[in-house]
Amino acid sequence: MEFLELAKSRYSVRSFSERRVEDDKLKIILEAARVAPTACNNQPQRLYVLQSDEAIEKLKQASKFVFGASTVIVFTSVKEEEWKNPFTKDYHTGEIDVSIVCTQAMLQAWELGIGSCWVGYYDPEKVRKALSIPKNEQIVAILPLGYPSEDCKPAAAHYLRKPLEETVKFL
Repeated sequence: MEFLELAKSRYSVRSFSERRVEDDKLKIILEAARVAPTACNNQPQRLYVLQSDEAIEKLKQASKFVFGASTVIVFTSVKEEEWKNPFTKDYHTGEIDVSIVCTQAMLQAWELGIGSCWVGYYDPEKVRKALSIPKNEQIVAILPLGYPSEDCKPAAAHYLRKPLEETVKFL
């Protein structure tokens, strides 16, 4: 699949079938995440792969947006490993780096026919406690993964995009 075609066709899957993600496909998705670029190649990301019913049930106590997925990846950034801009005390790239990592995983999954939904609606402290995530890791995203259910379709707003002229400025 050509990249632009892949990017345009991918949508947030909010209804998964019971079919489990095969180990070989999961490994490809995780490899795509592993090779994602990060600032200074610091690789501050940590990925928690939840596949057991017990682990997913724990996560459901902290976030209701799992959508019946049989695999969920929780993406975090280790604060001590984030690149920090020396010109400002408030700019560090952990959240950005992990967002790139998550995006590559999400797009690789779609190429393999596996849907996902980037979840940002969760209580980070509840997720941290439920999954025993260390305090020095910032939880950046939750990514339920799986095969879309037969009746799954993109949300109506998926196809609404602003024109380039509204979002791009040439200087």
